[in-house]
Amino acid sequence: MARYGIVVDVTRCNGCYNCFLACRDEYCGNDYPPYSLAQPMTGQFWMRVIERERGKYPKVKVAYMAVPCMQCVKMSNDGAVYRRPDGIVLIDPVKSKGQKEILTSCPYRVIYWNEEKGIPQKCSMCAHLLDQGWKEPRCVEACPTGTLVFGDLDDPESEASKLLASKKTEALHPEYNMKEKVTYIGLPKRFVAGTVVFGDIDECAENVTVTLIDSRKKKTTKTNNFGDFEFEDLPENKEYTVKIESPGYASQESNVKTITDIYMGEIILKKLKNKK
Repeated sequence: MARYGIVVDVTRCNGCYNCFLACRDEYCGNDYPPYSLAQPMTGQFWMRVIERERGKYPKVKVAYMAVPCMQCVKMSNDGAVYRRPDGIVLIDPVKSKGQKEILTSCPYRVIYWNEEKGIPQKCSMCAHLLDQGWKEPRCVEACPTGTLVFGDLDDPESEASKLLASKKTEALHPEYNMKEKVTYIGLPKRFVAGTVVFGDIDECAENVTVTLIDSRKKKTTKTNNFGDFEFEDLPENKEYTVKIESPGYASQESNVKTITDIYMGEIILKKLKNKK
């Protein structure tokens, strides 16, 4: 028996919302008993796209994160919420009627209340289509960039399983410890960036060495032809020293802490005076 899951590669997502639209197209106005009843036209997001903006002008980054049900919610004793052998968690639209408390079992807040029908609802990973022989859910099929990778997590040859084996995936909220079946690659972390300028000629400082130093290790990069440098994928609340060096110029050091993303602005290098 397969054990299904999805890997979301955030670095590939361009925010087209095709996954969201495909989900709406599949479920709004369409009942699929015993899997699910129709999703309302408003108020529910079985596939949600979160837009996260980081940094400040002129160094601003935007990441898009697709968030479906993580297929991790706790089961109920009366069968209103149950897990299939393939790992997909479903909410029975008959047995769950009137059980609004089911919403509180989800730390990701992706279970919604249908006021008209009096039932909790969520993403079903298109179980009704998989049971008909489909190879992937509608959201995955509609993704034009390969952001969403669906597969059997127990099949070492599936692309999703290979991505898990790469050790590059992580839960959206690992602190929840929910054994999520949806994991992520490239979740946005903190960055430190800046622009270096040669002060004597007022030009972008290309090929300058910039070193990011913490208590254990250091990372080194070179400025590009615009004088820009960047260190990505940094942990939160970490202290660093940024050292900037170029032959013929006085080196500079600054201390930063990644409480938030950091753009250091223009850093002016001063020309060393020739010794007589």
